[in-house]
Amino acid sequence: MNSTTSTPRRAMCGVCLRSQATCICHWAAPVASRAGVLILQHPMEAHNAKNSARLLHLCLPGSVMAVGEVFDDSALSGLLAGPRRPVLLYPDTPGDTDVPPFDPAWMQAPEQLLLVALDATWRKSRKMLYQNPVLQRLPRLPLRDMPASHYRIRKAHAPDQLSTLEAVAYALAQIENENSKYAPLIAAFDNFVSQQASYIP
Repeated sequence: MNSTTSTPRRAMCGVCLRSQATCICHWAAPVASRAGVLILQHPMEAHNAKNSARLLHLCLPGSVMAVGEVFDDSALSGLLAGPRRPVLLYPDTPGDTDVPPFDPAWMQAPEQLLLVALDATWRKSRKMLYQNPVLQRLPRLPLRDMPASHYRIRKAHAPDQLSTLEAVAYALAQIENENSKYAPLIAAFDNFVSQQASYIP
């Protein structure tokens, strides 16, 4: 008589979508942002254990996360539609001469803004941008003079290349002129990074 054995499935957390053993929900530090936040996540990041976007989503009640590389124009326009003005969190890049300007006066009313963040590697985010013309037409908010990243579990090419969580936290602090308000997000990220580092031999 033949017998077969199967590997038991790991219990998954239905909130952070990780295994119960590596759940990150306990690190979440909810902060109510005045600006809206839309996270567009590249599919390759969705199941990457080192990815910070899920924790960011848990920390920002009301934020929206959508996974994809090339979005249907009507679907993406639907995500961007509404009473808030969408602005793309993305650096100024050479050759992008037709990008609408970001008006600093908009930051006087953060609740009227929708911060759009691309969660991907630099190369993949560049590809996402140019495969989605709707995103190309958005004003951009670049971050400048940022502190060094705390993201020691992933390789970066420069000290100021931030994780998605760090970039959005600093952007919201910049928009709202509230640095201390978003410090709990950075603390949550530090705890997340320490947890992930503990799994590395």
